Amino acid sequence: MGTSGQRRLGCLVLLAVLGLAGCGEQASDGGETVPSNDPGPIHVHGLGINPTDRALFVATHTGLFRAAVGECRAHRVADRYQDTMGFTVVGPDRFLGSGHPDLREELPPFLGLIESRDAGKTWRTVSLQGRVDFHLLEASGRRIYGYGSDFDSRQPRFLTSGDAGRRWSRLRAPEPLVSLAISPGDSGTLIASGERRVFRSRDGGGSWVPVDAPGAGLLAWTRGGMFLVGLDGRFWRAAPQTRSWQAGGLVGGAPAAFDTGPDDELLIALHDGTVKQSADAGRSWSVRSEPD
Repeated sequence: MGTSGQRRLGCLVLLAVLGLAGCGEQASDGGETVPSNDPGPIHVHGLGINPTDRALFVATHTGLFRAAVGECRAHRVADRYQDTMGFTVVGPDRFLGSGHPDLREELPPFLGLIESRDAGKTWRTVSLQGRVDFHLLEASGRRIYGYGSDFDSRQPRFLTSGDAGRRWSRLRAPEPLVSLAISPGDSGTLIASGERRVFRSRDGGGSWVPVDAPGAGLLAWTRGGMFLVGLDGRFWRAAPQTRSWQAGGLVGGAPAAFDTGPDDELLIALHDGTVKQSADAGRSWSVRSEPD
């Protein structure tokens, strides 16, 4: 079976598990069918599942895309082309983001922290507009961590907020960061990957110690443990009790984004735009969404 057939089979298997008949081709809840001149999702930055309806959201360089349960293709949200770089789902229909505006909008090039309360259809500024572009954005309750670029200096900036993004304090990153994850049980405990190795903080990013990990990569943290996908596509997991890393095979390509859903499912986007999902802590993967 060719690669395209394998992806289609994986998606059908996932839908069968969910008790659905097959992949729908109709967008719903305001989704737009991608026209032929639409570039589609290019360069995935972030992933998330909306607790309201379990739809998958894919934040990309060319806009935010949505794949409803039963759909194997993601559709553009609200005909908007906002470059949503930092992205995280923080509640039902409620997302946080950062990045660069749709060029049709009269906004500064760095969006700061933005929020949507209608599942990505519209966004409002929370803070730091024109000042910061967060490439990494993670939140737990009212605590937010963001890592990205400062507009004036173009230097890396690592910030945290304890009041949902109204006020910010500066943190020191142990290395230039490529990934960040928050402990599901403590918003002050973090794990971060730099360009060379992995670090942990137990004081909200105030200090860091190296972690004995298999290498740098993209991170996720659920109640079932910590997970790492190396830049070579190799998957690793560490149980909560032991913290020792166990190899879990390959995910099928180099990862572009790695995140979790509300039920501790794992989501991986590959550089070709394929999004895979695991409901068993990475032991098996199914295609959740694939590009045209």
